[in-house]
Amino acid sequence: MKWSKDSWKNFEAKQMPSYSDQGNLEKVLENLSSLPPLIFAGETRSLKSQIHQVQKGESFYLQGGDCAESFSELNPNTIRDTFKLLLQMSVVLTFATNKPVVKLGRIGGQFAKPRSSDFEEKNGEKLPSYRGDIINAFEFKKDSREPNPSRMLHAYNHSASTLNLLRAFAQGGFASLNQLNKWNLDFANNFESTKKYKDLSQKIEQSIKFMNACGINEQNTRELRETDFYTSHEALLLPYEQAFTRIDSTTGDWYNVNSHFLWVGDRTRDPNGAHIHYLSGIKNPLGLKVGPSTSIDDLKKNIDILNPDNEGGRLTLIVRMGADKIKSTFPSILKEIDSLGRNVTWVCDPMHGNTSTSNSGYKTRATVNIFNEIQSFFEIHKAQGSIPGGVHLELTGLNVTECVGGPDDIKDENLGDRYHTFCDPRLNVNQSLELSFLLADLLSNDNII
Repeated sequence: MKWSKDSWKNFEAKQMPSYSDQGNLEKVLENLSSLPPLIFAGETRSLKSQIHQVQKGESFYLQGGDCAESFSELNPNTIRDTFKLLLQMSVVLTFATNKPVVKLGRIGGQFAKPRSSDFEEKNGEKLPSYRGDIINAFEFKKDSREPNPSRMLHAYNHSASTLNLLRAFAQGGFASLNQLNKWNLDFANNFESTKKYKDLSQKIEQSIKFMNACGINEQNTRELRETDFYTSHEALLLPYEQAFTRIDSTTGDWYNVNSHFLWVGDRTRDPNGAHIHYLSGIKNPLGLKVGPSTSIDDLKKNIDILNPDNEGGRLTLIVRMGADKIKSTFPSILKEIDSLGRNVTWVCDPMHGNTSTSNSGYKTRATVNIFNEIQSFFEIHKAQGSIPGGVHLELTGLNVTECVGGPDDIKDENLGDRYHTFCDPRLNVNQSLELSFLLADLLSNDNII
């Protein structure tokens, strides 16, 4: 079928809400279609080029942010602190690998989430599942759980303000390497990972002073004073994505202009489904989740559909197997796909395959399992002589207690202290920094990349 921005409607669209007021839905989508873009096509082409460098082993890929952003939690401090955390992690990884880090945030659009069930039941009452703030509200009330098209307008406004602030942080001096010690978060000062970061900062500051003496400084070297930072989210709510699918005036190609990078999840990756079809027609760099139930034949089909011209940097395969399954499942997939000679970038998502329910009833993840899956991912690549690109994490700059373990030694009984996520558990600052140092040790000691 010839592709158009709405031709996805001719395919089965899984994980989509049912709107009761179609008239209101059409009005909202018409409004969204007339609003300014959030990102520019040229930025996505730059990102695609940088991901191609990752694919060749010349850069490292770091993607992180919220499981599902919430309207209530999004404020300047939250955005700043998550941005700070990703900067800190990228500095650690750059120092360890001597390679630039491509930074993507799960931010400025990650408002929709797939669910395992269409309904949720509490105390005998059955309501539609919470599918993210762009669709309905978290409160377990009938009115709150009714899908509301107007929430898409709120999502756009939140994304626009987030993108505006991120650009200011990335390009206005906040990301300067002279600010290394100002990226620390007060509540994370007394942990070993933070002390390691301070030691690393001092080494970098000494190097910067040496470069300044040699005439290399912020005035003549952009990389010392600002950074590239890209946004990403799962392309789940297709009517919303369609509203921001526009033709680029310089190339005549179709781009999604509400995010630099879009991915399709494990529940919507059917080669014959609406989500794969929609993504096939836009020129943004794309991601495809690869879970333990992935069929090799379907994966091959999706690679052909999403990257028919075999472009470098176009398609990133995001592996999310689980620490207990990756060693038995991933090697054969990697070997088979690698033998095809296709341009794909491999990234590890160690979060989604390691989710469990604690004794206290909270959904959680163990940091030891998260790191074990990352370690296995890189070791499998090393054994097969292929290139591991990086990691895709769910994390936050907030001082939360959602994942067990880490420097705080969060236990089951501590989860309720500061459990703020509306969906999946996130790594907090200390856990994320510790993970970046563990990963840095793994990469530098074993010469994996």
